Amino acid sequence: MSNLWDDPLSGNKPQNETVKENSHSEQTPSDQPKPQGSSEFDRSVEPVRAADKRVINGLTDVNQLAPFKYPWAWNFFLNANKNHWSPLDIKIGDDVSDYNNRLSVSEKHVFENVISYLTTSGIMAMRNIGLAVMEKMTAPELQIYQARQIYEEGLHTSAYQQCIESIGLDQGDLYNRYRLTPEINQKIHMSNRYLDPVMRPNLDLNQADELEQFVMAYLFFSAVFEGNWLYHGFSPIFAIQKRGLLNNTGLMLQYIMRDKSLHHAFGIRAITQILQENPVKLDPVTVQKMWQEAEAAEATYVAYLLKDPMEGYSVDDHMEQHRYIANQRAIQLGMQQPFPGAQNALPWLEGQININKNDSYSTDSHANEHQGGSLSWD
Repeated sequence: MSNLWDDPLSGNKPQNETVKENSHSEQTPSDQPKPQGSSEFDRSVEPVRAADKRVINGLTDVNQLAPFKYPWAWNFFLNANKNHWSPLDIKIGDDVSDYNNRLSVSEKHVFENVISYLTTSGIMAMRNIGLAVMEKMTAPELQIYQARQIYEEGLHTSAYQQCIESIGLDQGDLYNRYRLTPEINQKIHMSNRYLDPVMRPNLDLNQADELEQFVMAYLFFSAVFEGNWLYHGFSPIFAIQKRGLLNNTGLMLQYIMRDKSLHHAFGIRAITQILQENPVKLDPVTVQKMWQEAEAAEATYVAYLLKDPMEGYSVDDHMEQHRYIANQRAIQLGMQQPFPGAQNALPWLEGQININKNDSYSTDSHANEHQGGSLSWD
């Protein structure tokens, strides 16, 4: 007889699970949780007021969801649920044939290295939200969306793994390229330098220097790492998809990109709120250096990806789009554009999130400033 562990969808429960449930139902009164006695209850405690909540450094009860101080954060969670999807619903058999029979050597090089970078970055994003960001939040309406975000990063990683397994790529090779390929490692190294120091749980955000370090790390994560490197990172594969190849892999990346559109918009909205509520001012010179270093790392990376020309896509277009997106993220943050005059070199990129969907999507007006357009789909 199959059980839950053999077939998780069968609805059967393992025998020992049933025993546990029965034993739980037969607990004696002495085993039941005891209510607090009147001597342990502090009658001077006042109800939580929404106005007292803070994104970070709040002193209210983090377990009380409503009344909302930040309804926009709750709306992000509701909208993320509308975008629910699974890579198991997307069959990529035709893509396996494309990879083996129709992709050129240069296109295979692009595909493998983009997937390699994405696998590592997806895990880094998951760990950063869980260890560096979510636990620092003191308003549960923000935490509940970030819990969803952590799940989505795991989902994205499983999608990349599905591609790797289905095509039969060397997993040991792909998962180690971020360590062994300098052009990929440069981006990972910069990310670690910003993100690792704020993952420690004893970070004191009441200290000015640690608060500034946290905000800069969250800024890098939302505007550069997720808002540009990952958001724009699918573009070379989308260029292959536009030629009728790797269509189903491209479809999975479109779903992931739509998730990313929410991720970076939420982060930028949260950063803006943090800057309003806390005595921290970011140094414009430091922020500009971040953008310039990110551009240099991206230029090295894409030059490696496209060391041999690929039909329908170029280094120049990729980098111009990188600078254009950087400007859009800076505008959303109310900051100076790092690359004035950059043009929208890939105008089709924004349309990649417009997958048919029964439920329409929207966030507040601040979050909708995506590439200068609207984050909406039908």
